[in-house]
Amino acid sequence: MNESSNTSPSEIVVPSVIGAAYLASEGNEAVLAEEMSRHGLTISAWHGRLALSPEPPAPVLWSLDTWTAPELVACASIGDAAKALRDRQRNWSHLPLLHHRRSALIVDRLPSVKSAPLVFPAAAPTAPLGAWTLLEPGLLLLSTTKTSPFPNGIARFVEDRVGPPSRAYLKLWEACARLGMWPQPGDACLDLGATPGGWTWAIASLGATVMAIDRAPLDPTVASMPGVGFRRESAFGLEPANEPPVEWLFSDIIAYPDRLLTLVRRWIEAGTVGRIVCTIKFQDPTDHDAAQAFAVIPGGTVLHLSHNKHELTFLWANERL
Repeated sequence: MNESSNTSPSEIVVPSVIGAAYLASEGNEAVLAEEMSRHGLTISAWHGRLALSPEPPAPVLWSLDTWTAPELVACASIGDAAKALRDRQRNWSHLPLLHHRRSALIVDRLPSVKSAPLVFPAAAPTAPLGAWTLLEPGLLLLSTTKTSPFPNGIARFVEDRVGPPSRAYLKLWEACARLGMWPQPGDACLDLGATPGGWTWAIASLGATVMAIDRAPLDPTVASMPGVGFRRESAFGLEPANEPPVEWLFSDIIAYPDRLLTLVRRWIEAGTVGRIVCTIKFQDPTDHDAAQAFAVIPGGTVLHLSHNKHELTFLWANERL
């Protein structure tokens, strides 16, 4: 991080030009700064976890939510601030960092935005959503557009605290919500590195059939679900060309990113899978080269989801099917 990143939010020096703002997830600020540096992007200041940059927006993978049209707007009063936001569009999400009382009064003057947790299966919201925060009592930073459809990039769901053996299923739900599609009843799916079975549970709960692959056994409750099969073997030992075609390939497997990249490329080259949802897990230091190699795969997208930790999620669709 540059020198200005060491200042606290209350000491922020407001840059004269802000071309984009990148929101880091908690604990991943340094990773975001590393990637931005690799892209040749400058961080002129940090506002909490929001990295302010003078350059135009770039596809930064580790950004939880990128503000792509930032504006600095002077506002002499709470009413002025609310009017500036309402004049631009209806729906806004507030990033609360400073001047909490004043911010709350501005929020009260804006149209309410539905923020109830999603009941999965459900697609992410599609209504335009902007973002704003107060840098100073009389200075708004706002952006009418941003990359995440969720307020501050956080996808919230009505959770199932009984059925799944772990909370890993939330990553799959968020990925499918961002895709706007999910396994349907009768779809054939593979879940690589499935144990203990959080993703297998989520897939089977949708009525799809799923073959779970792992060297360790599934949670017995998951293994007994209708439509669930299990093969006790290594996901890396499979030969994709010899496997039956599947609509979906899922993987939350623990593996080095470059090894996972080889596995994903093999499945894509085999041409027997319709869609892929895959978690890319990192150690320190973060393998940014591997992340970029995933990002340039034709038909693929790499996102940092709100339920990822030191991870990214790779989404891919076979355009030939």
